[in-house]
Amino acid sequence: MNPVSLVCILAGVALNACAQLLLKAGVSAVGHFEFTRANILPVGLKLAMQLPIIGGLACYVVSVVVWILGLSRVDVSVAYPMLSLGYVVNAFAAWYLFGEALTVQRLVGIGIILIGVFILARS
Repeated sequence: MNPVSLVCILAGVALNACAQLLLKAGVSAVGHFEFTRANILPVGLKLAMQLPIIGGLACYVVSVVVWILGLSRVDVSVAYPMLSLGYVVNAFAAWYLFGEALTVQRLVGIGIILIGVFILARS
């Protein structure tokens, strides 16, 4: 994989991870809500007005464009597993930003993901 291809793939992964974090921040600002017919519109409007959610959706759009550029240069069998790096980024970011648990079991899983991505990237 050449440097331009790697940058496209990693940028797509980073933007996707950023989108997830922004969506979480936006929905956290709204708080827990019941999903019922009566509150679909009010909760939907409240969610749609959250800047982090708007930013997260924008990150998704840009990530798709960057991902398509990456896929035009890299085999999907190599590129797609790279998406799992998003799990690694999000696990640490959620721990840091949202106080989510980062248990030994999760850390072991993250280590396995990193080893797998390393092996695939070298093939």
